[in-house]
Order: sequence, then structure tokens, then C-alpha cells
Amino acid sequence: MTRKNIPGTSPFEPIIGFSRAVRIGNHIHVSGTGPVGAVDADVAEQTDQCLTLIATALKNAGGSLEHVYRTRMYLTRVEDWEAVGRIHGKFFGIIRPASTMVVVAALLNPKWRIEIEADAFLS
Repeated sequence: MTRKNIPGTSPFEPIIGFSRAVRIGNHIHVSGTGPVGAVDADVAEQTDQCLTLIATALKNAGGSLEHVYRTRMYLTRVEDWEAVGRIHGKFFGIIRPASTMVVVAALLNPKWRIEIEADAFLS
């Protein structure tokens, strides 16, 4: 199987040494995606930005949100779960991937209130 690294716009990619996404065969794994470009927004806008960046990475890898079968959401504030859930539902209400939402002490950028990972499979 061939491997294709999909770059994104995160300033952390070259520092840490990761790709926004990696496609191996029909599998696409999207790295933890923070709200780059919306760090000063509220959590709903941050979540929307994360999922928009994920959609772009999937497109660049030859996929789309419809191919996502798993998401993982990391929140820094438990009270944000409903707003995050509403935006996740806006993107995935019909697709309904397996999903995990956990609260963590902090994320890489202290202004981030959400970070999201996604896995997709192209049939």
C-alpha cells in the first residue's frame, strides 16, 4: 500500500514532525486538529473551524466527511460539551460516526478549548 502525507496549516507540523493527515490505501487518519485561525473564537466557532480543517484534509486525501467512521474530541471545559456536540452534529448528524468526547487538563495552545481527530475509510 502507498502512503501519502497530507500537510495542513498548523505551525506545529514542522516543529513536532507530523502531517495533518496520512492516507494509507483506503484509510485516512486525521491528526488532532485544533482551531487554527479561530483561537480567539468561542468554543462553537472553534469546533466549526476544527471540523472545517478536517474536511479540507480529507478532501486533499481524496475523501470527505461522509467517509468518517470515528471522531475523538478533546475539550478543556466540561461545560462546553453541548455546544461542541451541536456543531459535531451539524457536520455528522446523518453520518453518525463512532465518537468519543473527553475533558483534558489542557491542549497545546492554551487558547484552544477543543481539538478533534478523525478516521475515515474509502470504500
